[in-house]
Amino acid sequence: MKFFRMLSLLTPMACLLAQTPAPSSQAPRPATPAPAGNAVPLTLRPGNAPVPTVAVPPDKIVLTVDEYKYTAAQMDRLMSQVKAGQTPAARRQFVETLVKMLVLAEEGHRRKLDESPAYRDQVALQTSNILAGMTYAEIGKETKPSDEDLRKYYDEHPKDYELLQARHILIRFQGSSLPVKPGQKDLTEAEALAKAQDIRKQLAAGGDFAGLAKENSDDTGSGANGGELGLFHHGQMVPSFETAAFALKDGEISDPVKSQFGYHIIQVEAHKVRTFEEAKPEISQRLAPQQTQKTLEAMAKKAAVDMDKDYFGPPTPALPPSPMPPATPPKP
Repeated sequence: MKFFRMLSLLTPMACLLAQTPAPSSQAPRPATPAPAGNAVPLTLRPGNAPVPTVAVPPDKIVLTVDEYKYTAAQMDRLMSQVKAGQTPAARRQFVETLVKMLVLAEEGHRRKLDESPAYRDQVALQTSNILAGMTYAEIGKETKPSDEDLRKYYDEHPKDYELLQARHILIRFQGSSLPVKPGQKDLTEAEALAKAQDIRKQLAAGGDFAGLAKENSDDTGSGANGGELGLFHHGQMVPSFETAAFALKDGEISDPVKSQFGYHIIQVEAHKVRTFEEAKPEISQRLAPQQTQKTLEAMAKKAAVDMDKDYFGPPTPALPPSPMPPATPPKP
């Protein structure tokens, strides 16, 4: 099974190899020509070429399987394209799988499968896929969102760049996904609420939030740090917690807020907003794929395309654009 899973990664490469017609038995096949540029299909992204444990000249033949021959440079490119890994064990696993693939390809030549219409169709499709992937990547490098587009997105998504620095004390109750602390009673919801309300009274009377968090919070991760949660943005916390937290002013402490984890007492330390200049690189990265897609759609509209509706059916209804994920806040 492992062989066939690996084989699925090598399928695009196999199609490239198979483009060379089977030679006559009198003449051995030359070393397989390398794909031009970074000839990688849309499903693969080139990584760093593996570094051999011993320096090997790039033009040295490092693999021969019957009449197939590969140089060190070709192997570096292939392993990079399928992200084969850089350790000696990973390279060995890759080459052993490649050998099996080439043996199958040689058997395919012997059976003249490379002369079949199905083979020719797949080669043509894979070649187009590789070229399309290279072109799409090239367009992506050339297409950059304008400052006007970046500013427009920033102004239309203010919540994406609103950050909150806060801390909390969590009192869990029965049914919470958090485990009960060793030696602690599994509180009912009513008992947890009563405990949270008592802690809130202590805070109102001047109690130390950090000290009470370390002593009482069932969120052991933040509790050990005085309840500190660091910076977070909209969509990162459970809804009830987020609504209560963002409604507080700097320095304010909430009444107990219920969530599926228990009752939270929240203190907001600071509201922060990332400036346009701070958010600009991230927005550019978020919008770039959309700009590339728009370029592709414009190219498709200009192309001479004729689809037989009797064969393909009516056009697929356009889907609404997928929502963008929330912005990632900087590390505190």
